Amino acid sequence: MSDLGPALPDRRLGAYWRLMRFDRPIGILLLLWPTLWALWLAAEGVPSVQNLSIFLAGVVVMRAAGCVMNDLADRDFDPHVERTRERPLAAGELTPGAARALLGVLLGLAFALVLLTNALTIKLSFAGAALALTYPFFKRFVELPQVVLGMAFGWSIPMAFAAESGTVPGLAWALLLINVFYAVIYDTFYAMVDRDDDLRIGVKSTAILFGRHDLQVIGALQLVMIALCVALGVVQGWHWPWFLSVAAAAVLFARQLWTTRRRDRQACFRAFLNNNWVGFVLFLGIVAETGLR
Repeated sequence: MSDLGPALPDRRLGAYWRLMRFDRPIGILLLLWPTLWALWLAAEGVPSVQNLSIFLAGVVVMRAAGCVMNDLADRDFDPHVERTRERPLAAGELTPGAARALLGVLLGLAFALVLLTNALTIKLSFAGAALALTYPFFKRFVELPQVVLGMAFGWSIPMAFAAESGTVPGLAWALLLINVFYAVIYDTFYAMVDRDDDLRIGVKSTAILFGRHDLQVIGALQLVMIALCVALGVVQGWHWPWFLSVAAAAVLFARQLWTTRRRDRQACFRAFLNNNWVGFVLFLGIVAETGLR
């Protein structure tokens, strides 16, 4: 028994760590890239150190909070899904009360961070928190929960503009629209991994809605996103670095469709992960574009 005692706190800390998905940082990255797009464009170059620090920390904290909220909402579903049955709440490693307490701490940290910005950013943060906390419930009632995810993961865009420039111009809303398409694309690949389990337990997703036409619809969404990026560059008068980054994103999208052509679960998951590079190359294009100015 004495050998087991010291390990218990370590296992509990590990359970909290996994509850916040710090063992799977892909969600942080998918939330990070749109935030960085917005910060660089709002600043027309490198943003202030203060805002960059606030938003980097905010991405980590709010992604963790969203994961905790998701697992609280899905704790009765997760034990019946192959990919999620080992999550801390589903496996009984942590109680719902402990998860709620952690959620409160994370939301408090996030609000403390946003208080370091300005009044407009603080006002926008309430809508962002509402999106993050309610998203897990949308997949029970609507066929397109990934659209809500895109809003939740992209709400840092208007907040970043508000913090860095004091306004939320049309450019911010255009980027948010692009991010909604981006999120529907990558999260549909993610949902394709769980489609059979989701059908059995009654959870809705775009993977289920699109059915056997899933890859065709994803391809169409990718084309729309690329077209929106090109149109944005034309309207803004941007230069070749942006269009080169958009071309690189298009190549990545084409590769995703090719690797998932047989709809293998692991291939779909790799395509989901590959979307990190789409966000990254678009960020490089924005950095290079603002650098030219």
